[in-house]
Amino acid sequence: MAGGAFAAVENRRQYESKVTTFVLVSCFVAAMGGLLFGYDLGITGGVTSMEPFLIKFFPSVYEKMKDESDHESQYCKFDNELLTLFTSSLYLAALVASFFASTTTRMMGRKASMFAGGLFFLVGALLNGFAINIEMLIVGRLLLGFGVGYCNQSVPVYLSEMAPTSIRGALNMGFQMMITIGILVANLINYGTGKLEYGWRISLGVGAVPAIMLCVGSLFLGDTPNSLLERGKEEEAKKMLQKIRGMDNVDEEFQDLVNATKAAKDVEHPWKNITKPKYRPQLTFCSLIPFFQQFTGINVIMFYAPVLFKTLGFGNDTSLMSSVITGGVNVVATFVSIFSVDKFGRRILFLEGGIQMLICQLAVGIMIALKFGVSGEGYFTNGEASLLLFFICAYVAAYAWSWGPLGWLVPSEICSLEVRSAGQGTNVAVNMLFTFVIAQVFLTMLCHLKFGLFFFFAGFVLIMTVFVVLLLPETRNVRIEEMNRVWKSHWFWGKYIPDDIAIGGHPHITTV
Repeated sequence: MAGGAFAAVENRRQYESKVTTFVLVSCFVAAMGGLLFGYDLGITGGVTSMEPFLIKFFPSVYEKMKDESDHESQYCKFDNELLTLFTSSLYLAALVASFFASTTTRMMGRKASMFAGGLFFLVGALLNGFAINIEMLIVGRLLLGFGVGYCNQSVPVYLSEMAPTSIRGALNMGFQMMITIGILVANLINYGTGKLEYGWRISLGVGAVPAIMLCVGSLFLGDTPNSLLERGKEEEAKKMLQKIRGMDNVDEEFQDLVNATKAAKDVEHPWKNITKPKYRPQLTFCSLIPFFQQFTGINVIMFYAPVLFKTLGFGNDTSLMSSVITGGVNVVATFVSIFSVDKFGRRILFLEGGIQMLICQLAVGIMIALKFGVSGEGYFTNGEASLLLFFICAYVAAYAWSWGPLGWLVPSEICSLEVRSAGQGTNVAVNMLFTFVIAQVFLTMLCHLKFGLFFFFAGFVLIMTVFVVLLLPETRNVRIEEMNRVWKSHWFWGKYIPDDIAIGGHPHITTV
């Protein structure tokens, strides 16, 4: 099926490089952009389950939750349009921001976008921490969304461009690792502040800390050679390439980057250009991978975990602690992907993770169906609750070493320079659009689909696993500038790639 990709890999060019301390430190600092996204994913669900927060901003939800005479289904306790708008408004803002961020990243550099993202997030976190009304809360969320949009656009591209090919996957996954650490830290903070009257202010306001770290850190970063060349700084670009490769003899690789940059500059409209047939594989994967990533159902677990566990009969403390446990599993499992992605490749992680997620979602759906049925009335014993938590943790682990990090890695490494900003912009926009959709409709879907919601997401996991089997070639150890060879040799995508891209020699970047 995708076996043709391996023929291209055999002919790839390899350039000498060392793994330098400068690259490792730069990638670590840049990856902190993931802390912002992760912290928000983790903090939101916990805050929306805190009673003082609900009393102040969403009293109708609190009254419904506490009304013992209301025999409404457990599935529908948190179904409130304003509450879901609070959660999902961030992702709508991130969607809009991704289009502006694409231009900023291309014209002003990757580090400028990271700094802007940190600044937006800082202001948004402070507004939320000091919020006195729902309007202030929503404006803060929108600014947080702009911060997430800018960081998610620039950080994966920065990491892919800075990293040596041999460890590109591992360094790029530093972004996902920071997301998982952000989620875990947020869960721990929620657990600590859950009983405080103004605990929600602390939880929301502490988001300013990772934002400050990113803003300060980005000031000391060097920009990537690709970005410097895009802005006509050839001398600086060569010095940076020598610095990140740890050697002076980089002439051949630098010339390839110069050629790619010249070709890219001939493209006046990258957003229009990426729709051309020769970029069909890039556009497909930059659109469908983030779409599928959201329809794994992971964000249901991540930003609604405390609400979900509370709905299923866990107490308030227990629901927050369960979120801490799943957050910890998320971090540990991400290490698996970091150490295996460049050894075993992208496809094997996608496939194993997909199968494991499918099994776990079916198990969770069946358990909830047997205990709660369609009426939504029931409870779990301690043993059953522990088993449910085990399946959810196994599901989170599978996501954390497959669709989680690979959903950011693969789109960032498959686009040639002339469409890279548009490709990553598409990736972020689609990701945020469907994160918004899932956040906006989840509580309503839970209310109406009940346990069937887990079967709904399991169906998508099956579809996306088949998609990977049939259409995704292996991209391990392939230089970004030579990725067209992989597409040309693929059984399906080869027909879209022009014949003047030489399989055996230098790839030629053609322009329209």
